[in-house]
Amino acid sequence: LVSTEEDKYGLYSNLLFKYFLAEGIVCGHDLFVASAKEHPDNILKELPAPLLDDTYGKEPGDEAAAVKSEDFQDSMKIAWRYQNLPKMEASPASYTKFGHYYDVSKKMSPELIQSIKWHSFYLHEELSSQPTMKTCNMNGAYARLLQSLQRIISQGGFDGSDPQKKQKNVLRIGIQGLGSLLWGDDICCSDTPEDVHSLTKFLYVLRGLLRKSLSACIITVPAHLIQNKAIMERVTNLSDMVVGLESFIGSERETNPLYKDYHGLVHVHQIPRLNSLICDVSDTKDLAFRLKRKLFTIERLHLPPDLSDTVSRASKQDLAGSAKLLSSGCGAMAIGKKHLDF
Repeated sequence: LVSTEEDKYGLYSNLLFKYFLAEGIVCGHDLFVASAKEHPDNILKELPAPLLDDTYGKEPGDEAAAVKSEDFQDSMKIAWRYQNLPKMEASPASYTKFGHYYDVSKKMSPELIQSIKWHSFYLHEELSSQPTMKTCNMNGAYARLLQSLQRIISQGGFDGSDPQKKQKNVLRIGIQGLGSLLWGDDICCSDTPEDVHSLTKFLYVLRGLLRKSLSACIITVPAHLIQNKAIMERVTNLSDMVVGLESFIGSERETNPLYKDYHGLVHVHQIPRLNSLICDVSDTKDLAFRLKRKLFTIERLHLPPDLSDTVSRASKQDLAGSAKLLSSGCGAMAIGKKHLDF
């Protein structure tokens, strides 16, 4: 169970959500898409197109930029005491492929989408077809979604506890905007919501369904709208992995020279704990994302070199303060150019 804390305007979290679904289609998995905001059919129509194996991870002009960078590095002079030390590679000699890569400027072909089985859950259609229900003090929308999920897991042969004779497959579940007012939940409206435990109960049951089935799930949560932070702590505890996206749109960081090459920060709040009571903490926590012309990439955040003389002293002090705050909150700065392409 992967929980994604949506960015303020939901632009990049929605893109990450679509990448998860697109990977399922390319791998031949079954899909279950649930949303209360937009129809799942429209979500599938907007999935990015997969790139060919020989073009993944490359942008037009990347090769020329790499050659220019190498020539520039060769022309630089370094201290004599470091000349005999072995040279470290700033970037890997070849990309290590993990999963598949997608072109956000193109849409996935309808033929590829139709090649797999997929199920949709659009809350407005579900509410109009059946009367409102409330089970175990749980929100009616959540209860209906759980019933639909349980039925598909049982009928589709994804139940790991029930021996199946037919060939097994994986079910990819995507739930968009969970916890928002569109789902009938009031946790985004008040510090003391009346329905404070509905989301927690839903995630508890959902996690049980995932544990006994051949399935993986991603949910997006509007964390910036939830006033009661204790609710987000419960969401984190009931998730295997929690990632937050912080967009620079409309903030001071959008014009800060420190972040000029990026569109936002990635906060890894929790990673899966495998055979351990505590999760492994990565050495590199300074992650940022940027949306290129074709690719959405997550990279290590690098501090820029010292500013030129044209920048005022006050601007330098503000930049230094931002860098100090970033390094103290996220850990040591990382070197190298390894990044994750989607």
